Amino acid sequence: MDNKCWTENIQWLFFDIGSTLIDEEAAYDHRIKDMIAGTALVFEEVYNKRLEFAQDGLDGNSEIISYYGLMKTPWHTEDERLYPTVTSVLEYLRNRGYKLGIIANQAPGLADRLSHWGIADYFSIIASSSEMGASKPDPIIFEKALSMAQCEPCNAAMIGDRLDNDIVPAKQLAMQTVWVRTGLASCQPKEYGAEFADLTIESINELTDVFTG
Repeated sequence: MDNKCWTENIQWLFFDIGSTLIDEEAAYDHRIKDMIAGTALVFEEVYNKRLEFAQDGLDGNSEIISYYGLMKTPWHTEDERLYPTVTSVLEYLRNRGYKLGIIANQAPGLADRLSHWGIADYFSIIASSSEMGASKPDPIIFEKALSMAQCEPCNAAMIGDRLDNDIVPAKQLAMQTVWVRTGLASCQPKEYGAEFADLTIESINELTDVFTG
């Protein structure tokens, strides 16, 4: 693909949060341990089943809850970690003239957490499900973010790790799409995204080779 041709009309880059900018593995491990506490289940069994579901193209995190009949426990935000190169990538993209935004399913307080991670100032728009009255994959949250940006879908790209929540709904609105195969997405064959993602990358670092301004 000719990246220059593909990106020449892009003005806005919208990011997912979990497993895109933020490493959530420790938080998911913590939740699994909380959910199976007091049961006969062992962590390794549930963890491996989570990966199996992901390999089949499913959301392993929600599937294990249904499969084992577990109760979802509170999320441990203290376990979330910024991927090491996120700040430098965002700095690069902003310096190339792109406007940056967030479209994410997140609990209240996302702006404070972005500040805690030191990246809040990079984003002009934060469309969080807890404040927008809609959650991905509902197209409404994407439409609201585009409206806030005063941006046409064809001039925006959605960057995220989940095909079902990030890539498919954005593509249906005629946004450009970048599937980042991090987190559980790293278990999924690239072919799963071929129909929907304009580009598939293995790391957010690759964005600096794609969006060159």
